[in-house]
Amino acid sequence: MGERGSRNPLLPGGVSRYCRSKMYARRAQYKKRKTVAAPAKEATPRFVTKQVRGDKNGSTRNVPVRTTTKMYPTEDVRPKLKNRKINKPARLRSSIKPGTVLILLSNAHRGKRVVFLKQLPSGLLLVTGPYRVNGCPLRRVDQTYVIATKTQVDISNVKVPDHVDDAYFRRQTKARKSKNAGEMFEEKDAKYQLSDQRKADQKAVDAALLASVKKTPELLWYLRAKFTLHKGQYPHNMVF
Repeated sequence: MGERGSRNPLLPGGVSRYCRSKMYARRAQYKKRKTVAAPAKEATPRFVTKQVRGDKNGSTRNVPVRTTTKMYPTEDVRPKLKNRKINKPARLRSSIKPGTVLILLSNAHRGKRVVFLKQLPSGLLLVTGPYRVNGCPLRRVDQTYVIATKTQVDISNVKVPDHVDDAYFRRQTKARKSKNAGEMFEEKDAKYQLSDQRKADQKAVDAALLASVKKTPELLWYLRAKFTLHKGQYPHNMVF
């Protein structure tokens, strides 16, 4: 008798004839599987017998192991889920660098060209017109709503004050007074007015920025002109 060959011979190229699942059935390994019985769990009693003092109270009393709640809410209230999300500031786009001229696409100043100064801790962009050129003051802008151009302004001499951060732009809301029965007319809310600190910071930034803008010919008129689209012009085909 000749020697017995392999149950899974090799085909030309060194590939086995049968796959792993096929060999599992050919070797009848399903009969050799070991089944381990799970350990039996001890049944925990629902009640515990405790001794009770007093002749008229009985000698023992059954006390439940797990006590149920004695008060139920009248309405179904959803429990708050744990939120492990940590808000991180968005990464700055590679096309946006300090001094890049941006085109605003939203808010009241949409269509204006502004100069990017720095990114705030919240991820928003700090930009300015300057205010003397196109009327856009120091403000925060989301980088989603801007178009970055290839025009650059040298802002190495522009020093943004350290106190200009996210809290710098938050408006202080006054607490509303409770109405008395004797007051017939409501007090009108006072209009928002810029503080002297905001005006001084705007003048200081504009003065340094305008000095560098005037060094480049026709850059002042470029910042003053609004971005518009005419018939047959498509933004995705333009190079800014």
